Amino acid sequence: MPKGRPPERTEPPTEKVRAHATIQGLVQGVFYRVCCAERAQQLGLTGWVRNTRNGDVEAVFEGDRPAVEEILRWCRIGPPGARVTDVVVDWQPYRGEFSRFAITR
Repeated sequence: MPKGRPPERTEPPTEKVRAHATIQGLVQGVFYRVCCAERAQQLGLTGWVRNTRNGDVEAVFEGDRPAVEEILRWCRIGPPGARVTDVVVDWQPYRGEFSRFAITR
């Protein structure tokens, strides 16, 4: 290493991941999807969130592992008014198929 120069710091690349989540409990009619989408966008994630016919909320999150882990922590709490009883997560290979995070029907 040349004298007088600090060592170069390189960060290891962040692993890209995909998580398919099913959020159970009182999660419809409490702005869960809107709040989830806002938080996912703040974290730089892509994917989607939607209500299911049985009253759950379903979502797919793609992005850097720390951000996906953060949104999953948020999902376990949800917005005020939500009463989350369980979050079932299926980790899947990253696909990179989304350009943004969307609320779908």
